[in-house]
Amino acid sequence: MAKKGTGLLMVWANVPADKEEEFNRWYNEEHLPERMAIPGFLGGARYEAVKGGPKHLACYELESAAVMESPAYKRVQANPTPWTKKIGPQAIGTPFIRNIYTMIHPRSLPPGVAGAPMAPALQIGRMDVPREVDREFNDWYNTVYVPNYEKVPGVIRGRRYRATEGTPTYLTLYEFEHTNVSESREWQAQRDASPVNAKMRLHMQHAPGSPGVYVKTVELS
Repeated sequence: MAKKGTGLLMVWANVPADKEEEFNRWYNEEHLPERMAIPGFLGGARYEAVKGGPKHLACYELESAAVMESPAYKRVQANPTPWTKKIGPQAIGTPFIRNIYTMIHPRSLPPGVAGAPMAPALQIGRMDVPREVDREFNDWYNTVYVPNYEKVPGVIRGRRYRATEGTPTYLTLYEFEHTNVSESREWQAQRDASPVNAKMRLHMQHAPGSPGVYVKTVELS
């Protein structure tokens, strides 16, 4: 059974400390199961930041970004529960970020990847680049930067996405075996493995808290 598709729904939030316990109970007991019951939601997990932020992240693997326009999703979205209205990230999150993405690298997922579970840890970069370098930037990122980082021990895979809703435009998602992968000498060595890397990194306009490293706390499928 597929657990990954070509779309992502990503929700980030920081919440007040005195509301965090109830926020976590709502997410784990009501909201995640509710969303995972919607056709086209293939995998869902919650993560917490160990570097960067915002602190709380809900990551949903979608069959495609079109799932977010389906009647099944729209029906649930239009009828939030009382608990959702009270404690959901749209009510108490500062900030509350909700983005929808479609995959741009790789072009498709092989069967072995499509069936893989949610990773134990993630590194996520959220960025824009100037329009005039967009094509060059994407070619370099897809053919040089991600493939080189995928050689690093502890990196499961890398994928890239373009936002269909929300900002910034691009998201890079590295799946890690543990949260310390990007602190390793092997990872650091890849930063400048290509002479083009330093030049292209200058064009990255990162969102606040990006890149962030996250550890998985809860998974449903």
